[in-house]
Amino acid sequence: MSRFSELIKQDKPVLVDFFAEWCGPCKAMAPILKDVKDSLGESVSILKIDVDKNQELASKLNVRGVPTLILYKSGKQIWRQSGVVQKSDLLNIISGS
Repeated sequence: MSRFSELIKQDKPVLVDFFAEWCGPCKAMAPILKDVKDSLGESVSILKIDVDKNQELASKLNVRGVPTLILYKSGKQIWRQSGVVQKSDLLNIISGS
């Protein structure tokens, strides 16, 4: 948890992807996140967190379904959505943060 807190305190946006190995929509999200990272490069960090291996963190953040994406900037949550999000929407959300 302390490591997570440090990671989300970066000045640049940090997009956290809560996923599970068994989740079909999570698998669909993976190439979208790769495209977002390719487009934005070092201006964004993307963290993937397996909810099955990090149940305490997922519970503390009220992650009830996967995939759940949460965008942080300087340690503050600025956006959150569950389900698959399209690349163009993510680029707009991250760029506007």
